[in-house]
Amino acid sequence: MRFLGFAVVTGAAILLGACGGGDKAATDSAAAPAADTAAAAAAPAAPAAGAMAPITGTTHTVNMVGDGQGYRFEPAEITIAAGDGIKFVMVSGGPHNVAFDPATLSPEAKTALTANMPEQAGELSGKMLLIANEEYTVSFAGVPAGTYDYHCTPHLAMNMKGKITIK
Repeated sequence: MRFLGFAVVTGAAILLGACGGGDKAATDSAAAPAADTAAAAAAPAAPAAGAMAPITGTTHTVNMVGDGQGYRFEPAEITIAAGDGIKFVMVSGGPHNVAFDPATLSPEAKTALTANMPEQAGELSGKMLLIANEEYTVSFAGVPAGTYDYHCTPHLAMNMKGKITIK
Protein backbone atom coordinates (compact mmCIF):
# COMPACT_ATOMS: atom_id res chain seq x y z
CA MET A 1 0.00 0.00 0.00
CA ARG A 2 2.89 2.36 0.78
CA PHE A 3 4.36 1.77 -2.67
CA LEU A 4 1.03 2.55 -4.33
CA GLY A 5 0.81 5.84 -2.43
CA PHE A 6 4.40 6.68 -3.41
CA ALA A 7 3.67 5.89 -7.06
CA VAL A 8 0.54 8.08 -7.04
CA VAL A 9 2.37 11.01 -5.40
CA THR A 10 5.36 10.62 -7.73
CA GLY A 11 3.12 10.45 -10.80
CA ALA A 12 1.25 13.58 -9.71
CA ALA A 13 4.52 15.46 -9.17
CA ILE A 14 5.78 14.46 -12.61
CA LEU A 15 2.51 15.49 -14.21
CA LEU A 16 2.53 18.89 -12.49
CA GLY A 17 6.21 19.46 -13.35
CA ALA A 18 5.54 18.69 -17.01
CA CYS A 19 2.88 21.41 -17.15
CA GLY A 20 5.04 24.26 -15.87
CA GLY A 21 6.52 26.70 -18.38
CA GLY A 22 8.30 24.44 -20.86
CA ASP A 23 7.85 26.91 -23.73
CA LYS A 24 9.63 29.78 -21.95
CA ALA A 25 13.01 27.99 -22.02
CA ALA A 26 12.70 27.42 -25.75
CA THR A 27 11.82 31.09 -26.29
CA ASP A 28 14.71 32.31 -24.10
CA SER A 29 17.31 30.14 -25.82
CA ALA A 30 16.13 31.25 -29.25
CA ALA A 31 16.62 34.89 -28.22
CA ALA A 32 20.26 34.40 -27.13
CA PRO A 33 22.72 36.24 -29.39
CA ALA A 34 24.87 34.14 -31.70
CA ALA A 35 28.04 35.76 -30.31
CA ASP A 36 27.29 34.43 -26.81
CA THR A 37 26.78 30.93 -28.23
CA ALA A 38 30.12 31.04 -30.07
CA ALA A 39 31.94 32.29 -26.97
CA ALA A 40 30.42 29.52 -24.85
CA ALA A 41 31.47 26.88 -27.38
CA ALA A 42 35.08 28.14 -27.33
CA ALA A 43 35.31 28.18 -23.50
CA PRO A 44 35.93 24.95 -21.57
CA ALA A 45 32.76 23.53 -20.07
CA ALA A 46 32.41 24.26 -16.37
CA PRO A 47 30.36 21.92 -14.17
CA ALA A 48 26.82 23.18 -13.69
CA ALA A 49 25.93 24.49 -10.25
CA GLY A 50 25.01 21.53 -8.09
CA ALA A 51 26.53 19.05 -10.58
CA MET A 52 27.98 15.81 -9.24
CA ALA A 53 31.76 15.91 -8.73
CA PRO A 54 33.47 13.53 -11.14
CA ILE A 55 34.63 10.15 -9.87
CA THR A 56 38.43 10.23 -10.03
CA GLY A 57 39.10 6.77 -8.61
CA THR A 58 37.45 3.37 -8.68
CA THR A 59 33.72 2.81 -9.03
CA HIS A 60 32.68 0.06 -6.62
CA THR A 61 29.44 -1.94 -6.88
CA VAL A 62 27.02 -2.52 -4.01
CA ASN A 63 24.02 -4.75 -4.73
CA MET A 64 20.60 -4.09 -3.22
CA VAL A 65 18.90 -7.38 -2.41
CA GLY A 66 15.56 -8.43 -0.97
CA ASP A 67 14.84 -12.16 -0.83
CA GLY A 68 14.02 -15.04 1.53
CA GLN A 69 17.15 -14.20 3.57
CA GLY A 70 16.02 -10.61 4.16
CA TYR A 71 16.77 -7.15 2.83
CA ARG A 72 20.41 -6.08 2.58
CA PHE A 73 23.21 -4.29 0.80
CA GLU A 74 25.98 -6.59 -0.49
CA PRO A 75 28.54 -5.82 0.76
CA ALA A 76 27.01 -4.16 3.82
CA GLU A 77 30.31 -2.46 4.69
CA ILE A 78 32.76 -1.06 2.18
CA THR A 79 35.97 0.97 2.43
CA ILE A 80 36.78 3.32 -0.42
CA ALA A 81 39.36 5.98 -1.24
CA ALA A 82 38.65 9.69 -1.58
CA GLY A 83 37.37 10.34 -5.09
CA ASP A 84 35.87 6.87 -5.56
CA GLY A 85 32.25 6.24 -6.46
CA ILE A 86 29.70 3.59 -5.60
CA LYS A 87 27.25 2.15 -8.11
CA PHE A 88 24.21 0.77 -6.27
CA VAL A 89 22.45 -1.95 -8.29
CA MET A 90 18.87 -3.05 -7.62
CA VAL A 91 19.01 -6.85 -7.76
CA SER A 92 15.72 -7.95 -6.17
CA GLY A 93 13.02 -7.09 -3.65
CA GLY A 94 12.62 -3.44 -4.63
CA PRO A 95 11.89 -0.67 -4.48
CA HIS A 96 15.24 0.32 -2.99
CA ASN A 97 17.12 3.56 -2.53
CA VAL A 98 20.21 4.92 -0.80
CA ALA A 99 19.70 7.48 1.96
CA PHE A 100 21.93 9.20 4.50
CA ASP A 101 20.63 10.77 7.73
CA PRO A 102 21.44 14.50 7.42
CA ALA A 103 21.43 14.90 11.23
CA THR A 104 24.47 12.60 11.51
CA LEU A 105 26.65 14.42 8.95
CA SER A 106 29.08 17.31 9.26
CA PRO A 107 28.16 20.40 7.23
CA GLU A 108 31.01 19.64 4.78
CA ALA A 109 29.90 16.03 4.25
CA LYS A 110 26.27 17.08 3.88
CA THR A 111 27.15 19.69 1.23
CA ALA A 112 29.36 17.29 -0.74
CA LEU A 113 26.88 14.40 -0.64
CA THR A 114 23.99 16.69 -1.59
CA ALA A 115 25.93 17.75 -4.71
CA ASN A 116 27.04 14.18 -5.50
CA MET A 117 23.64 12.45 -5.26
CA PRO A 118 21.73 13.04 -8.50
CA GLU A 119 17.93 12.82 -8.73
CA GLN A 120 17.24 13.02 -5.01
CA ALA A 121 13.76 12.03 -3.85
CA GLY A 122 14.32 13.96 -0.61
CA GLU A 123 17.18 15.39 1.40
CA LEU A 124 20.15 13.02 0.95
CA SER A 125 17.78 10.33 -0.31
CA GLY A 126 18.47 8.91 -3.76
CA LYS A 127 15.81 8.04 -6.29
CA MET A 128 13.85 4.81 -5.94
CA LEU A 129 15.12 1.90 -8.02
CA LEU A 130 12.22 -0.24 -9.20
CA ILE A 131 13.55 -2.50 -11.94
CA ALA A 132 16.15 -5.29 -11.69
CA ASN A 133 19.61 -4.10 -12.79
CA GLU A 134 18.65 -0.42 -12.44
CA GLU A 135 21.62 1.57 -11.10
CA TYR A 136 22.25 4.66 -8.98
CA THR A 137 25.79 6.04 -8.73
CA VAL A 138 27.08 8.34 -6.00
CA SER A 139 30.42 10.13 -6.24
CA PHE A 140 32.40 10.47 -3.02
CA ALA A 141 34.75 13.08 -4.50
CA GLY A 142 35.05 15.94 -2.02
CA VAL A 143 33.37 13.99 0.79
CA PRO A 144 35.56 14.18 3.93
CA ALA A 145 37.26 11.02 5.22
CA GLY A 146 35.18 9.17 7.79
CA THR A 147 32.47 6.58 8.25
CA TYR A 148 29.01 7.11 6.80
CA ASP A 149 25.98 5.01 7.69
CA TYR A 150 23.27 4.73 5.06
CA HIS A 151 20.04 2.82 4.59
CA CYS A 152 17.24 1.90 2.21
CA THR A 153 14.25 4.01 3.20
CA PRO A 154 11.50 1.48 2.28
CA HIS A 155 13.33 -1.30 4.14
CA LEU A 156 14.85 0.55 7.10
CA ALA A 157 12.49 -1.26 9.50
CA MET A 158 13.85 -4.53 8.05
CA ASN A 159 17.39 -3.42 8.93
CA MET A 160 18.58 -2.74 5.36
CA LYS A 161 21.58 -0.68 6.35
CA GLY A 162 25.14 -0.21 5.20
CA LYS A 163 28.37 1.55 6.12
CA ILE A 164 30.84 3.37 3.88
CA THR A 165 34.30 4.23 5.17
CA ILE A 166 36.28 6.80 3.21
CA LYS A 167 40.04 6.75 3.78
